Amino acid sequence: MKRSTETSGRTQWRQVLLLLLLSLFRGALPDQIRYSIPEELAKNSVVGNLAKDLGLNVPDLSARKLRISAEKEYFVVKPESGDLLVSNRIDREEICGKKPLCFLDFDTVAENPLNIFHVTVIVEDINDNTPLFKQSKIDLKIVESTKPGKTFPLDPALDSDAGPNSLQKYYLNDNEYFDLTEKQTPDGRKYPELILKHSLDREEQNFHQLLLTAVDGGDPPQSGTTQIQIQVTDANDNPPVFSQDVYRVSLQEGVPPGFLILRVTATDQDEGVNAEITYSFHNVDEQVKQFFNLNQRTGEITSKNDFDFEIANSYTLRIEAKDPGDLAAHCSVQVEILDENDCAPEVIVTSVFTPLPEDSPPGTVIALIKTKDRDAGENGEVYCQILGKAEFILKSYSKNYYKLTTDRTLDREEISEYNITVMATDKGKPPLSSSITITLHIADVNDNTPVFHQASYVVHVPENNPPGASIAHVSASDPDLGPNGHVSYSIVASDLEPRALLSYVSVNPQSGVVVAQRAFDHEQLRAFELTLQACDHGSPALSSNVSLRV
Repeated sequence: MKRSTETSGRTQWRQVLLLLLLSLFRGALPDQIRYSIPEELAKNSVVGNLAKDLGLNVPDLSARKLRISAEKEYFVVKPESGDLLVSNRIDREEICGKKPLCFLDFDTVAENPLNIFHVTVIVEDINDNTPLFKQSKIDLKIVESTKPGKTFPLDPALDSDAGPNSLQKYYLNDNEYFDLTEKQTPDGRKYPELILKHSLDREEQNFHQLLLTAVDGGDPPQSGTTQIQIQVTDANDNPPVFSQDVYRVSLQEGVPPGFLILRVTATDQDEGVNAEITYSFHNVDEQVKQFFNLNQRTGEITSKNDFDFEIANSYTLRIEAKDPGDLAAHCSVQVEILDENDCAPEVIVTSVFTPLPEDSPPGTVIALIKTKDRDAGENGEVYCQILGKAEFILKSYSKNYYKLTTDRTLDREEISEYNITVMATDKGKPPLSSSITITLHIADVNDNTPVFHQASYVVHVPENNPPGASIAHVSASDPDLGPNGHVSYSIVASDLEPRALLSYVSVNPQSGVVVAQRAFDHEQLRAFELTLQACDHGSPALSSNVSLRV
């Protein structure tokens, strides 16, 4: 077996690069909790003790309500121990594709007091994918007049693993006429190219069969093979030639299906049938065929589906131009997708603290709000504001988090419920916005003293009144709710002797009706004065007094 071009120490260089990326990553995120795990861990596997690493006490976890805040939860916190457990399948290739560094970012929220912690879990690749060729057999036709040194691009093997576990090199079996080299597409994918070493002679040998092997860098390595069957054909003197080796074009993501993107052009100096050129995609991902159409006769490339910058912002198309003699030329088309402001920002309420006691001081946190926008650049920059409601303000908290707080003291007796509308707007042109309404209930506090309806009371009672008769009615009101606003009445002072007072009058604690306990005698007692108290049932209770002259 022969190896294609391979520099010594490639694997070591890749490891150094990965360590450098990890170092840069740690430097960019100094305040985050970081863990590292291999992909495909079993469900309920322990990642680490999150409570310990955050400095939280396990007995406090229930009261702190420690939880994960993420769009898709791959992890869960075990409340009994504070361990961070795997809750869903973690497939590195599905999450990060071919990125050299794969990590899952999420937030953990703890309450009482409110804290947000940023957690990063680095997902390490395991060698769980074998390099595979799309076809088990590759058919080539090469004209016998082809000069040595001519290259023939071959479809690459696909390996979903990343880093050292990904596809590393190609081998070609020993043969007299062909050698192998490796090339790289602009997006970093390796593909093999067959190189003609010696001139072919169809009359001497019109068929060649080779074995191409793709090997990854795992330990142990995995490999896949395909057969190359080469038919030597009679001469067709001139291959097609593209007007450019590389075409570049930029597209707004909102172009409709059927939009003409570009026309590639190849010419052939032969005449007649040998000059007829057919265009086709060559060595492209299936995703390219989902979004682009290529006219085989004209070379016109048109859009097939709607583009979404948030999913993919560039595409590489490799085009092959072939004449009837199977002579071919190749070019690449670099398509850049330009972002449009087509995603409105989202407003997410992660925590709401309601009802709120009316005596809460200014600056009390009411809610924790998170914003996000899938657009890029200024189109994805978001700012928040409150519509109306001068009693409240928004404060930037952490990255895309805001705290909604009170800006002044609230009074339930004045307003018992607020509907607070928070609007998020991006900086696109034109800007897009969305809003959410938070309902805040105000809880009552015993902050109002009962108030009598008169500053003082004077009543005239004829002597010889019947015992048990009502002689006066005092009344007080309290705007508080429940026990805080429930008023009871009592006599707290009098100019009568205490023993005599009990035999003269009493007051109904619920109604405030003052009742004579005996018949009065004008010749014995012409007047007396009482001090009545109205007291609510709050804790502590509040009261006020009023005088009653009889």
